[in-house]
Amino acid sequence: MDRVRRGELPWLKLDALHRMILDELLVRFGLRLSEREKRDLNNAWHRLRPWPDARPGLARLKRRHCIGTLSNGNVGLLVDMARHARLPWDCILSAELFRRYKPDPEVYRGAAELLGLAPSEVMLVAAHKDDLAAARRCGLKTAFVRRPLEHGPAARPDLADDPRCTINADDFLDLARRLGA
Repeated sequence: MDRVRRGELPWLKLDALHRMILDELLVRFGLRLSEREKRDLNNAWHRLRPWPDARPGLARLKRRHCIGTLSNGNVGLLVDMARHARLPWDCILSAELFRRYKPDPEVYRGAAELLGLAPSEVMLVAAHKDDLAAARRCGLKTAFVRRPLEHGPAARPDLADDPRCTINADDFLDLARRLGA
């Protein structure tokens, strides 16, 4: 994504970037897969299981708020992910719509505009503090949701409250409670 953002690569959907990375890894490790196996492996992103709190937390949030995703994932990937995981999003907003990747400001401001809202009327919820910081710079409210296993069991993510965020939450159920849902 950074190479696209810097202009070293033309705009590519995230699925295409994932495939480029997969092809490079297969060569690096001397692995051979059929084209069908490569497609299936690359599409694993479309079949991710949700965090255990995601469905119930999102369902509670949806009672009081419009909920959706704002992701660097392309629309097709996000639709498949939502259907596979039964996520109750009201809308799917993708960086693909803006032909830019987060943290480019056009993505955050464009999402608010598509919703017919001022940036200050939108809250970005994420486990990634750099994403939240970029959203704040564009005037969005932010909620940090701790995901201790986001990068695997060996990772040591920064799980401390971010005082710059509107809300810090342990998971989506905690976020729903904090937002009165």
